[in-house]
Amino acid sequence: MHIENFKIFSDLVESQSFSRAAKLNGITQSAVSQQLRAMEKHFNVLIVDRSQKQFRLTREGGKLYDSAKEILHRYEKLVSELQEMKKIISGTIHISTIYSIGLHELPPYITRFLKAYPSVNVRVEYRRSNLVYEDIVQNSVDLGLVAYPVKMRQVEIIPFLEDRMVLVCNPESPLAQRKHIEAKDLKGEKFIAFDQDIPTRKATDQLFKDWKVDVEPTMEFDNIETVKRAVEINAGFAIVPQATVKQETAQGFLKAVPLKGNPITRPLAIIHRKGRVLTPAMKKFIANLTGKPYGPEETSEEEAEETTAAS
Repeated sequence: MHIENFKIFSDLVESQSFSRAAKLNGITQSAVSQQLRAMEKHFNVLIVDRSQKQFRLTREGGKLYDSAKEILHRYEKLVSELQEMKKIISGTIHISTIYSIGLHELPPYITRFLKAYPSVNVRVEYRRSNLVYEDIVQNSVDLGLVAYPVKMRQVEIIPFLEDRMVLVCNPESPLAQRKHIEAKDLKGEKFIAFDQDIPTRKATDQLFKDWKVDVEPTMEFDNIETVKRAVEINAGFAIVPQATVKQETAQGFLKAVPLKGNPITRPLAIIHRKGRVLTPAMKKFIANLTGKPYGPEETSEEEAEETTAAS
């Protein structure tokens, strides 16, 4: 057995999908099936219960998965430690992020990082918030970037930024003439919203609730770019992170109006799977985002889960 065999098997178990495991390892579904059969032949055990409609491991398969994860963890830790000893900062960092962070917050950080570490390749994938967490839990990516981070047993959260939220509207809108926006100003105004399952939408709904103002969305979209386009054509107002509308406000396509009272912010965070071995490049990238060194002591997934359960 090679380390690649355990990696493919681990990905198959965690994703419960032959197609997903194939994509993660750059091989065909047929190759994943062949790997599984080869492992069953090598260990002379049945690993997957094929009598079940859903993917399910046999008892022996469960034991093999636990051992495979331990082997992979030790191997990844060894590679990381050897790189640190040789002071090597290289490899690929695969990032999953929501659109607003990936398009408007991340680019200058990546530019600075690649200038400092040209041997590192940074791959960015734009996803809905729930899929970023899914990518992290399934070990499909190395790091995730989300807004309003949600505590999960398998996820480590590292605070990143606080985005200031502003109201944006068409420059011809009556709202654009105000120095700041109060709750009463929004009565009867059309609201352009994010989809209901997006964390920023949940936060704006809570804001309206706190303000005791009923605002019904006339349009709902799943990404910041479409929301901005709707506001540009004067279909309504939106409440968005200030960083995402710098270009449009500078060009006069949108007008940003501050919300009255204490600044309303959107917390951003870096996430990675608990127990995951971070390469020197990943640690440097996190440090690049946060402005301070990052190098937590690595633990196994079992130890991480025990620590979480005890807290």
